[in-house]
Amino acid sequence: MSYDPRDTPPRPPAPSNTLAMVAHLGGVLTYLFAGWVVSLVVWLVQRDQDRAAAQEARVALNFQLTALIAMVVLHVVEQFPVIGIIGWIGKLAVGVVALVLSIVAAAAVYRGGSYRYPFSLELVR
Repeated sequence: MSYDPRDTPPRPPAPSNTLAMVAHLGGVLTYLFAGWVVSLVVWLVQRDQDRAAAQEARVALNFQLTALIAMVVLHVVEQFPVIGIIGWIGKLAVGVVALVLSIVAAAAVYRGGSYRYPFSLELVR
């Protein structure tokens, strides 16, 4: 491996990319029913200051609210004796899918791109 002095060091990400990444990483808390809080805070703080970060936070918030609705419905299903196992497995699946998609979205946004989730309700506009 050789050193090329003409190579420039990688630039640090813009602050808007970092905030957008944080908004998407809120999905890590989906299984605890709290994934939407982080993206809501970023969206409320940035919607008048930085359009790019606010847009990514809005996309993350819509996905995480969709995941929250699914988790609540599956939690109710979990309370029934016979079909409770379906609710438990469903909650586990929604939590894992939200975790993976949130990490993929955060990585895409951190690199300076944009990410759209494969499925999401447009609850916040």
